[in-house]
Amino acid sequence: MQRLGEQPDDKLHKRLYNAIRISILDGSLPPSNRLPASRDLAQELGLSRNTVLTVYEQLLAEGYVFSRAGSGTFVAETVPDSCLSTASMPIGSNGAERPLELSQRGETLLQHASASPKQWGAFIPGVPDVNAFPHQLFSKIQARISRRPTPQRLTYSNQGGSPELQHALVDYLRVARSVRCSPEQILITEGIHQAIDLVARMLCNPRDEVWIEEPGYWGIRNVLRMNDVDIRPLPVDEAGMVPPEQPGGAPRLIFVTPSHQYPLGSVMSLARRQRLLGLARHAGGWIVEDDYDSEFRFSGQPIPALQGLEADAPVIYIGTFSKTLYPALRLGYVVLPKPLVGALKTAHTELYRGGHLLIQAALAQFIQEGHYTAHIRRMRLLYAKRRAFLTALIEQHLGKQALSEFNSNAGLHLILNLPDSANDVAIAAAASARGVLVRPLSRYYMLPNHRRGLLMGFACVPEEQMAAAFTLLLDCILQCQALPAELSPVQPVG
Repeated sequence: MQRLGEQPDDKLHKRLYNAIRISILDGSLPPSNRLPASRDLAQELGLSRNTVLTVYEQLLAEGYVFSRAGSGTFVAETVPDSCLSTASMPIGSNGAERPLELSQRGETLLQHASASPKQWGAFIPGVPDVNAFPHQLFSKIQARISRRPTPQRLTYSNQGGSPELQHALVDYLRVARSVRCSPEQILITEGIHQAIDLVARMLCNPRDEVWIEEPGYWGIRNVLRMNDVDIRPLPVDEAGMVPPEQPGGAPRLIFVTPSHQYPLGSVMSLARRQRLLGLARHAGGWIVEDDYDSEFRFSGQPIPALQGLEADAPVIYIGTFSKTLYPALRLGYVVLPKPLVGALKTAHTELYRGGHLLIQAALAQFIQEGHYTAHIRRMRLLYAKRRAFLTALIEQHLGKQALSEFNSNAGLHLILNLPDSANDVAIAAAASARGVLVRPLSRYYMLPNHRRGLLMGFACVPEEQMAAAFTLLLDCILQCQALPAELSPVQPVG
């Protein structure tokens, strides 16, 4: 382990982790090679065995290694896509290779990068059926608006977006989500990531404490890491985020998905919502409500937004058109509390230079003419059928226990449970190699004690394609010996 001395300023467990990881990536530790027993390696390096065990567990969780009961820990045959080396070696003017030098924040971001290189097909989570969008109708609206565009629609936006879209969203959000706001409070962004980045930059100082859900969306964590805040993951149960009995440090921001927790699917209870509102008011902080797919609830009444629960609630409400229309549209919106409107709109103009006003105006007409709600109704029926088909497929071949207990009958994905001994990262990588796209549940956790499972999207997968893709996925799970006897398939998938 000569590489242990290459980063003397790092903590011991991080130095050991990097040394083993780099040795795997550059081939020094070839696939199927057995790693030393944790006790032997600890004695050889003069470390505690707990340090070595922590590193082995992290490598196992990320798919670099796999364990075989009674035999030891071995280098995986393949590593996850996100672990491929991104440090290219450009050729300098003298012909020598020059190492890529990134900031510490940049290096950290790449270490935690989780965006999939493939974004379409069975069973990619969080992607709507983009083929079902009424493209012809929307194109006609765009063409009509683009014939004689005003200069105001062809220059930079300094009002937080198209006034037409801001007004259209006020009416839609009031009826559909019980959100209380005026057009001036709405800021149009290029998706949720930009909205979170803006909020974190403007409301947090370095090392401010921020609460997030555990598990939670990896994209939020990455944006927050780049803004140098202290992230505190809080567990999620059937009633949503569980605030600590004694909060300790006051959180500056509290990020939640109350209407449909991502990724587990629970719905935040009224008591939990009221408690979070009280904590935010007392601490002088803000709740950031991510309402990413609230439109797709397939039974019962819609869950009202947290933002509308109290007048002047300390809630920054974030929504997106990526799930209801299509992701490449890159349009989202923020409903800002009145005290934040001026500052955050000015900051948005300075940092991001808003635009896309023609397409925003077209979308405003699309909403005002009733096409948006009609499209959502059609998609809700379509996705409900696909969800039921996938649910039946899983229950038929793996039993009801293979489905998550947090079943709120909403959203665009299901969770397939796996035993704690399973390597869901390795299963997802093996499935991806065979053209089946799932995401490992363990990657949505920050802390080491996490559940194993697979996120399976159904929105963009026609029923006639599900069975064949599920057969391939099941084969990958069985090859990794991830199913105990009670979850073994009882018959072949048709």
